[in-house]
Formats: sequence, structure tokens, C-alpha cells
Amino acid sequence: MDSEIYSKYEIIDSHAHIFPEKIAENATVNIGAFYDLHMESCGISKKLIESGSKIGVAKYLVCSTATTPHQISSINAFIANECRQNNCFFGLGTTHPDSENIEADIQQIKNLGLHGVKLHPDFQKFDADSHEAFRIYEMIEGEMPLLIHCGDNRYDYSAPQRIANIHKNFPKLKLHSAHLGGYQRWEEAEEFLAGLENVVFDISSSMAFMPAERVVNMIRKYGVEKCFFGSDFPMWSHEEELERFLNLGFMEQENRMILSENFRRFYGI
Repeated sequence: MDSEIYSKYEIIDSHAHIFPEKIAENATVNIGAFYDLHMESCGISKKLIESGSKIGVAKYLVCSTATTPHQISSINAFIANECRQNNCFFGLGTTHPDSENIEADIQQIKNLGLHGVKLHPDFQKFDADSHEAFRIYEMIEGEMPLLIHCGDNRYDYSAPQRIANIHKNFPKLKLHSAHLGGYQRWEEAEEFLAGLENVVFDISSSMAFMPAERVVNMIRKYGVEKCFFGSDFPMWSHEEELERFLNLGFMEQENRMILSENFRRFYGI
């Protein structure tokens, strides 16, 4: 890709995953197996920065998911430490509806200087709008954003209608909905999530699966001002995802909004 094409834009990657080096390879392989997709890289910080530097990424939202409650504290400490070592990282913590002390988890996230909560209902095996999950949303509504995986046509844990139900019950919760609101369930995402206040969308793991025209139509339906660029690293390469994005044909100011400005506004940076 011609560097002159992207050098004029500030680029923020709104969705990237990192893991401790000792488990990164296995974690990456397991994610690839879960989705039956080839993973472009290995989910370690060094590889993330190497990939993003090829398109000039200025900042990365980094996160990981606790598949069991006993992982929560160590994952949050790991993300915070990686953020201290890499000032281009913007970290989110995690918790789990089965945690014995969600309040302590949220307090740890705040104490570590992390900027929100990441949940993945399909990995963590809980209904996104369950009463157990509502305990998390009650504690962070008006306090910090939630990045939540949305959609999978094999499961119902994070179906777009469940995400809409979160918004209905917690309208002041700042909700960052991954994968255009519904990975592999984009028709439902449009039906249930378009027009909701305080709900925004990253476009990671979406453009590879739909014609460009449909992606454009979804972004316009949601509102260009409510969408973020993201890689879902290590699943995709930054070069590949940026090329897909630029080929959508948005105007320059719209590109700037999606590539960084919307993210900065939503997360207050």
C-alpha cells in the first residue's frame, strides 16, 4: 500500500488483543480454531506494534477476556503493565458474571488506570442480558465504557437483540459494540441497534465477510460519527484491514472520523 495514502490520517486501532508471551501462541491458535479462521499473527505486544507500524497506527485499544473468574486479576494486571511499557496502548480490563466480587474487579480496573471493561459472552458463556451480567453494567454505567463482542450465528449469548436489551436497561452505559454490532448477524444488528444513543460500533472482523457496499450502508445507517476502525488483531493484518477500509470510498473527513476522531471523542482522549 502506498504510504502517502494513509500518512495523512491519524489511525487508532479500536480493537486488538494481546496475551502474555508464554500463552500467546496457544491463545491465538485457540481463537483461530473457535472461529475456524486463519490468524495473521500471534497476539503479543511486539507483533501488534510491528503490524500496526506498517500503516502508522498511533494508538491501540488492547484487551483480553477472562474465560473463568480466577483469570480476572492477572489479566487486568497484565494489560495495565503492557500499557505502562507501551504508551501507544489504551487498555481495558475484564471481569466475569460468575466472579465472586465484581465490585473488587471493577475497583482493580480503576486502580490500574484502565479505561473500561471488555466482555466476550461467547467465550465466557453467559447471556449478555442476563441478570448476572446486569450486576456489571450497574457498576459501570456512567463510570466507564463497555466493549462487548456482538454476534455469532452459532450461538445466542451475544445476539444483537441482547445487546439492545442491555441498552434498554442501562441507557447511560457507553456501549462499544464490536464487529458492526453483530458478527455474522449483521441484519439483526441493523434491526436492533441502529439509532440507539450511547451505542457505537467498531468495524473489525466485518469487512472481510460482506460486500463493500453493504458495509458502507451499515456505517451510514448507524452514523459515520458512531463507527471506529479496528483490526481485531491478531486475526487480521493492519495493512489488509486498512486497504479494505479505504476501498469503501468514504470522503476524507469521514475517513478521519472513523480512523481516529470518533474513538477519541467516545473515550475522552
